[in-house]
Amino acid sequence: MFSLTALLFSSSAAAQAQATLPHDLSPWGMFQQADWVVKAVMIGLALASIATWTVLVAKTRELRFLLRRQFQTLAVVSSARSLQAAHAQLEGGEGNTELTRAAADELHLSTDTLADADGVKERVASSLERLEAASGRKITRGTSILATIGATAPFVGLFGTVWGIMNSFIGISKTQTTNLAVVAPGIAEALLATALGLVAAIPAVVIYNHFARRIAAYKALVGDTSAAVLRLVSRDLSRHATGGQSALSGD
Repeated sequence: MFSLTALLFSSSAAAQAQATLPHDLSPWGMFQQADWVVKAVMIGLALASIATWTVLVAKTRELRFLLRRQFQTLAVVSSARSLQAAHAQLEGGEGNTELTRAAADELHLSTDTLADADGVKERVASSLERLEAASGRKITRGTSILATIGATAPFVGLFGTVWGIMNSFIGISKTQTTNLAVVAPGIAEALLATALGLVAAIPAVVIYNHFARRIAAYKALVGDTSAAVLRLVSRDLSRHATGGQSALSGD
């Protein structure tokens, strides 16, 4: 009699557990059955992951173009004999003319003060320095979101996990059972939020570090080009001072 009662009780508990268990334990099924807070966390992390890969594609194309153009610009400026020749060659090709144009504009504005070579070079250097800073700010646009995602995504996922496990414990108190088969799906749904947080954070950190190295290389190229332009200005001023053929501002 006791065995029959125990068997009936076990069958009833198993049937209750089977009824409580979700039928779909795939990631999509667990998402559908999760609490609305956990769902919001998962959706946010999925959007963060999409943003990470979007930045990767867009920034990779941008950096590839800018690095190639800056290499060409540096090669032209380094091999030119005068600022005017360098600017003309860059305008006819695919190089960046911002630095040479800024130097030429300053020389044009300083036509009546060319005797003060040090003052002219100081003003040109100031203009080039501001252009360097502007190019650095421009190239880093879009990468800050990677740092934000990499720093916050694990904690956002952890918040979803804590919330989901809290709901699982509330469910345990309501059903008055500690059967692992009953509470495990809820805990698995909660842990899925942590997994999504890591999926969003790890690529964001790796991609951010990759872009940091590429951006540093680009800034170094811009700095080298700026120094080469300043050397051309100094060379042209020396020619002007010694009465040689001048290439200042198209003269």
